[in-house]
Amino acid sequence: MTHNVLAYAALDSKSPLVPYTFQQRQARPDDVIIDIEYCGVCHSDLHQARNDWGFSRYPIVPGHEVIGRVKSIGTSVTKFKVGDLVGIGCMVDSCRTCSACHQGLEQYCEAGNTQTYGSLDRHDQTPTYGGYAQTIIASQDFVLKVPENLDTQSIAPILCAGITTWSPLKHWNVGKGSKVAVVGLGGLGHMAIKLAHALDAEVTLFTRSANKEQDARDLGADHVVLSTDPTQMKSVKNQFDLIIDTVPYDHDLKPYIPTLALSGTLVLVGYLGEFSSNSVPMIMGRKSIAGSVIGGIQETQELLDFCGQHNIVSDVEVIDMQNINEAFERMLQSDVKYRFVIDMKSLHAS
Repeated sequence: MTHNVLAYAALDSKSPLVPYTFQQRQARPDDVIIDIEYCGVCHSDLHQARNDWGFSRYPIVPGHEVIGRVKSIGTSVTKFKVGDLVGIGCMVDSCRTCSACHQGLEQYCEAGNTQTYGSLDRHDQTPTYGGYAQTIIASQDFVLKVPENLDTQSIAPILCAGITTWSPLKHWNVGKGSKVAVVGLGGLGHMAIKLAHALDAEVTLFTRSANKEQDARDLGADHVVLSTDPTQMKSVKNQFDLIIDTVPYDHDLKPYIPTLALSGTLVLVGYLGEFSSNSVPMIMGRKSIAGSVIGGIQETQELLDFCGQHNIVSDVEVIDMQNINEAFERMLQSDVKYRFVIDMKSLHAS
């Protein structure tokens, strides 16, 4: 049986988000229905709401950093019970049969994963709606167990900003003795620093803003390099095993390549689009430019467990649902440290 859910939605690319009621699809035997308590606000939400990437399907209920309690479960659900603290990240399904899915890398599903919002359900073709809502529904295989010891309102961004930076840290085997640099100190960058530090890496922040040094050190950075200063950039030549570039807009990668160590990798996790670089320093040092996006379900669960063990959460500013449009504008100005999270109590009270 379908039922009505109150949410906030973008009805087109030009208008602010407004209250919106949608019909949640009928629950299937493997489904978990979640009462949403908190939802992070990601740059992707803004891009999708405003159709910056050209494939938005309206109406859009954004939100893919979702934390809540299990409200009800389907008859075949074995992984969760009513009342469990759980999360949903950027995906709610995948084909489950391709090579990527068999490797636990559903984010790279060859048939395309089903996004938490803005997609069509692969079973009944109903639209998927995200976390700017009272409730959300998904298969138990795409729901995550959340450690109860963490500050609940600060967990949500781990499900996107956190996993987006954790996945390359794990793929490139970062640990004690690794030298990691992070480009940009925002929602992704601050999580990259925290996680790399917790993995015992030596962490450096590349930034264009000298006033971010103390914040970076407070988050766990060992060093801060002003990327606009040629002398400072030269001082870190051939140093880094991994550079995580979190900058979400087109920017010059060439200054960073010489700072990579032999066989080092610069991985793009923030920017979608074309870029140019010089192959000479890459060839002369077997250096790579790579890309990475979120993580699989098993990997995301491992991250949540790691955060529970190390008491790692995001630095957040909590807002009411009614203030989402103001938050979008502030996010465009980088006026948040470092992620907005929506407290859904006001929506539940409506």
